[in-house]
Amino acid sequence: MTSYKVLDVNDDLPIRTKGEVHSGKVRSVYWLTDDDSARLIKEKSYKVPAGTELAIMVISDRISAFDCIWQGENGLNGVPGKGIALNTVASHWFKLFDKAGLAGNHIVDIPHPYVWIVRKASTVKVEAIARQYITGSMWRDYAKGVRNFCGIDLPEGLKANQKLDNVLITPSTKGIIESVADIPAVDDVNITRANITNNLDVFNFKSADDVTKYERLLVEGFKLISDELAKLAQIFVDTKFEFGYVEDLNGTQQLIYIDEVGTPDSSRIWDEASYREGKIVENSKEGFRQLLINNVPESDVLLNKDRMGEREQLAKDYILPESVMLEVSNTYVGIASKIVGKEIVIPEDPRKEVIAILDNDYGLIVKK
Repeated sequence: MTSYKVLDVNDDLPIRTKGEVHSGKVRSVYWLTDDDSARLIKEKSYKVPAGTELAIMVISDRISAFDCIWQGENGLNGVPGKGIALNTVASHWFKLFDKAGLAGNHIVDIPHPYVWIVRKASTVKVEAIARQYITGSMWRDYAKGVRNFCGIDLPEGLKANQKLDNVLITPSTKGIIESVADIPAVDDVNITRANITNNLDVFNFKSADDVTKYERLLVEGFKLISDELAKLAQIFVDTKFEFGYVEDLNGTQQLIYIDEVGTPDSSRIWDEASYREGKIVENSKEGFRQLLINNVPESDVLLNKDRMGEREQLAKDYILPESVMLEVSNTYVGIASKIVGKEIVIPEDPRKEVIAILDNDYGLIVKK
C-alpha cells in the first residue's frame, strides 16, 4: 500500500466562488466573486485591468485517456505527483515563451504547485495541434490509405514514427461546432485552415490575421520546446496548444496561450537515444495509452468512437494495479524533473496544503 495521498477529487474544495465549479477531466475551475477578484488584483498587484475576472484552477492527479478517467487498486484513483508535474512543466514553458517574446498566458499567480490563479479569456474554439513525426492516430489513418490531413497532402512512402520535413498544423474543433455544413457537430473533429478562415466568428477569431498569428505562435512555441528538449536528449513529437483573447492594461485585445503547453499530457515526448536504435520509449501519457491498448480485453473499445458507451463502462470497471499507477508516476515526475532542472517533490497531502495556502495567503476559504 502506497503512502502517497493523491488529489483525485478537486471540485469540492471550500473556496468562495460565484456560480458552479467547472470540473474537467483533470482540472477544476472556481470562478471567484467580483469582490475577491478585485481584492486580489489590488492586494497582489496583478498586472491585469481592474474588473478582470479571476479563477482558481486546481489540477488533480486523475489520469484520463480515450476520454475516460481510469482508477487504480487500493483507492489510488490518481497518479502520484502527476498534477504537480503538469503544472510545473507548463508554467516553465510559459515563462520561456514570455522571455522569448512570443505571447502571454492566462496565469496571473501560482499559490501552490497544484494551483494556478488564472484570468478569464475568450477561448478560441480550435485545438491547435502541431506534429513533427507521423505516429499515433495520424499513422493509423495513413496506414489505411489516408493521404490528406486537415487539408494537407502527405507524400507516399512514409514509415511509422518517421520525422516529417516540416511541422504540420492539424487543427481540430474545441467543443461542438453546429453551424458549419462540412464540420460534423461532434467534439474534436479534424478541420482545415479554410474551415477556420471561412468561419472566423464561429471559431471565435477576431480576424484572419489572428489565424496566421495562432499558427505562428504554435510553430514558434513548438520549436522552442523542441530545441530545449533536444538538450535533454528528448524528442518533441507532437503537441496541442490552446489560445484565447484577453484585454491588456491598455484595453487592447491580445491573443494569448491558455490551458497548458508542452506537458506529458498534451504532448508526445520520446527518448532520443532509444529512437535512434529504432525503439520508441514514451515519456508522456502515450505510454499509458499503449499500456491500456495492450491490456484491456478488447482494444477496439478504446479506439472506436462508436463504442463510447462500452468504453465508459470499461473505465468504471477496470481497476489498474498499483504498480502501474506508480510506473506512470515515475514517467511524469521523471520527465518533469528533467525539464525544469530540479527534482519534483510530491506533497504528502496536497489537498490539505492547497486549502491552507488559499486560506492563509489569499483569504478565499469558506469557514464551516
